Amino acid sequence: MESRKVGILGGGQLGRMVQEAASRLNISLTILDEPADSPAKQVNALQTHLQGSFKDPVKIRELAATVDVITVEIEHVDTAVLKELEASGKSIHPTPATITLIQDKYLQKQHLAKFQIPLADSLDCPDQEAIENAGREFGYPFMLKAKTMAYDGKGNYVVKSADDLKDARSKLAPGVPLYAERWAKFDRELAVMVVRSVTGEVRSYPVVETVHKNSICHLVFAPAQVGRGLTGTSDQTFSQSILERARKVAENAITSLSGAGVFGVEMFLMQDGSIVLNEIAPRPHNSGHYTIEACHTSQYENHLRAILGLPLGSTAMKVQAAGMLNILGAGDKTYEACELAYSIPGTTTHLYGKKECKAGRKMGHITVAGDSMQEVHERLLPMVKAMDPQDSSPYNLDPLVSIVMGSDSDLKVMEAAAQILTKMSVPFELSLVSAHRTPERMYHFGRMADKRGVKVVIAGAGGAAHLPGMVAALTPLPVIGVPVRGSTLDGVDSLHSIVQMPRGVPVATVAINNSTNAALLAIRMLGSFIPSYLDKMAKYQDSMEKEVLAKIDTLDRVGWEKYEYIKH
Repeated sequence: MESRKVGILGGGQLGRMVQEAASRLNISLTILDEPADSPAKQVNALQTHLQGSFKDPVKIRELAATVDVITVEIEHVDTAVLKELEASGKSIHPTPATITLIQDKYLQKQHLAKFQIPLADSLDCPDQEAIENAGREFGYPFMLKAKTMAYDGKGNYVVKSADDLKDARSKLAPGVPLYAERWAKFDRELAVMVVRSVTGEVRSYPVVETVHKNSICHLVFAPAQVGRGLTGTSDQTFSQSILERARKVAENAITSLSGAGVFGVEMFLMQDGSIVLNEIAPRPHNSGHYTIEACHTSQYENHLRAILGLPLGSTAMKVQAAGMLNILGAGDKTYEACELAYSIPGTTTHLYGKKECKAGRKMGHITVAGDSMQEVHERLLPMVKAMDPQDSSPYNLDPLVSIVMGSDSDLKVMEAAAQILTKMSVPFELSLVSAHRTPERMYHFGRMADKRGVKVVIAGAGGAAHLPGMVAALTPLPVIGVPVRGSTLDGVDSLHSIVQMPRGVPVATVAINNSTNAALLAIRMLGSFIPSYLDKMAKYQDSMEKEVLAKIDTLDRVGWEKYEYIKH
């Protein structure tokens, strides 16, 4: 179908996965890299690949003579020769200008600032005096960073106090230009893969959360779990979810650059809910590995489509949730997680074929798919523990169920729902949302609940009991109302208020004070599209049957006179 030939500078694991995508589409891909058996060359030995450095101008020209389009799997390339080839008419993506800009992280930040992309403050540090000035300007700690040749945390140094200033320069590679950056007090790290076609079309993949260990990407969760907290801290947060804002920041940053392909955009979610861009990779990225199994079109296939001007594939996820675990060199323990993965459902192992297993070297990755993020975590945990028994990091989970109540006096009733959800391992949140005393909070909660990943709302209310109906009028999610017994009408007024909703505003209703049934109904709703919760519900029903049968057996054996029962 596609007669044009693609050349790629670099034959590591990213090139390997691009080659796999190219092979499926019958796209001819020539790889320039030093080893004859580099990871990318191993998976298509029938192709004529070039042996030599992807930084060698002579070899790059040799590659250019045999292909129609040149792309990169690593940004540390000779852009001078690429600019020369581009000037002669060769199609190169991303453009040499973009690669040059991204090679220098300080120039990258200066460029992005012109387009109002949110960034941490930074200062050029050409000498010791400038480094000391950064301490006075930013306070401590602050980051001292190499402008070039920095990756996986290499080229970064935390200046913790004025005492560190004297030796700060010596902590980084000699001769490398430096800049300083204000310390980012982030809540977690996010990333977005953005694909831009030569036709100008831009699409982005779901926002993911990245977890780093020793400055190297350790885990990736897709989609990112950032939905906790009933409402945000600003009108912008109310009108647009964190995930939407993160995708917009990423897309705006990439549209400010030239050239086509896939770009990895790393960001910080700050403690105040704002988004700050950290840096950009002009190529497929570690945080996008999950797209092979979890999305309709992988980042690797879309990279090829983008640089060739073919129609872009869907970037949407085709599973509910996914996680990715990097396999890093760790001596005899390197592949223990991979061996374990064979027996865990929903896992796919990718090994890169690297001959030398150095400590911390990326040797492969495992993708885990699941019907919920809870299931992904449960499947990932044994493999994470196999790599590091001490790793007990509490990973983030968005609430699937939101329990809200009009008053803290309702908690005594609503805590039973919380206990059931906890027992069934359902992520949930519980808070106050008064329809009468905090109407604005109620409005924003109702409007944003589905955007934060919530699937079911349980609303408890007494007296006039407006909360369930008002929330149901604001959200497309199913709402379960719990009538709470009051001091005068014994909860009947609440029950009547909830069940008498006008046509078009449905609210499911349980018995007065019965938040247990509300939680069980919520779990059944989740079970309609998350099989693991349906299984848990079935086991719960079996346990109830066994409990009753045990009581029957006891009653038959001892008789009614001696039978002791528990009053509920």
